[in-house]
Amino acid sequence: MTIAEQTVLDSYQVVDHRVNDLHLPSLVEEEDFFAPAAPEQLTEIDVDATCLTDLSLKLASMVPQFTTDWAAQLLCLPLQLVEELLWQLKGDKLIEVLGQTGPFNYRYAVTDRGREHAQRLLEISGYVGPAPVTLDAYSAMLDLQSEQRPKVTREQVQSAVSELTLPEDAVEVAALAASSGRSLFLFGPPGNGKTSLGRALHKVLEGHLWIPHCIAIDSSIIRIFDPQVHQRCDSPQDLSARVDQRWVRIRRPLIVAGGEMTIDELDLAYSPSLRFYEAPPHVKANGGAFLIDDFGRQRVDPHELLNRWIIPLEHQIDHLTLHTGQKIQIPFRLMLTVATNLNVKDVADPAFLRRMGYRLHLDKPNRDDFKSIFQRYAQNSDVSVPPNLIDLLIARYAAESRELRSSEPRDLIERCRDICKLRDQPFQLTQEVIDVAWSGYFGNQ
Repeated sequence: MTIAEQTVLDSYQVVDHRVNDLHLPSLVEEEDFFAPAAPEQLTEIDVDATCLTDLSLKLASMVPQFTTDWAAQLLCLPLQLVEELLWQLKGDKLIEVLGQTGPFNYRYAVTDRGREHAQRLLEISGYVGPAPVTLDAYSAMLDLQSEQRPKVTREQVQSAVSELTLPEDAVEVAALAASSGRSLFLFGPPGNGKTSLGRALHKVLEGHLWIPHCIAIDSSIIRIFDPQVHQRCDSPQDLSARVDQRWVRIRRPLIVAGGEMTIDELDLAYSPSLRFYEAPPHVKANGGAFLIDDFGRQRVDPHELLNRWIIPLEHQIDHLTLHTGQKIQIPFRLMLTVATNLNVKDVADPAFLRRMGYRLHLDKPNRDDFKSIFQRYAQNSDVSVPPNLIDLLIARYAAESRELRSSEPRDLIERCRDICKLRDQPFQLTQEVIDVAWSGYFGNQ
């Protein structure tokens, strides 16, 4: 072996981690980048071979004719392996060759027999798309990436929450939750930054994550990757050909569930018409953060919802149910943040609270904090604050027996912007504009 060849092998290699975990895929590793390695043999794909041929036939039945290259792109498998799958279907007289377009690339059409068989397969599972990985491979890959999650520092948390006016002890608790990956329970009166803090902590979850398009459990398919909530990130161009395309590289996700969430949404969503499953929101949040906002206002008893999280918080696993009644165990590796403005005693019991990693009370701001928040938002909005304006505003809060809230400086300033825009005048915070903004925000009560 030449020195040049050895250099290439040293800088770019496939490392097989199966010596440590039999379910972990082989990895392509280079410097600080790693990815699941593309399989070179059908035997390296741990999904049942019948699942792959069935999926290939269902895909083929969707069009009058197709090429190997087209099927490989949609199945997210290497060209030569897809050609092997198609030749198996050809041997079973389910598809036929129409011609050759290049190496390992033929034109095919489904036979009448193949179309009938595909229809029966679609009645069992309507999923057509990228080939799945196993639940074991997904779990092992998620565990590896959770262990290698970049360290979170107090400085990173301080920077992420810099737009919020928080006491130092609150920043300390937030940093502890983010750095440990433990759950966080936020409580306090409304409008004081609980939701903003929960979203800000997601910013410190650096690095990327590999998740599969979907996983297979026997003949059942569960879709994991969701382009509406997952932000895809490209792989290095020179490595993309060596990466298993069944996996997607994403930014560590943030999933937010509010008052619309129901208990049923926390289990697998089975579509009778499509005949496959959609992963619940906390599974899509694996490797990232899951924020339950406005806790206690969901269309379900809060104690029932809390009991749903006892086992996941305790053991970092969750149990989901297929429509057949079969139970499956799936990893629960995420930062859970629960935010509520209701009385804690009314929505949470001690058994749940002791399983939360940290608890943080965000109270209403004092006069100085309110001034600081108002001045900071005005500065960020590039508008000056006249002398004594904030003092007069605070006096009006007191006169009307209103509590100060951290969110209201932003709300009032933005309504001042609306007023100035409507009047076609420069953006300014005059007493008269503030009075109109106050009336429009609070009403006449």
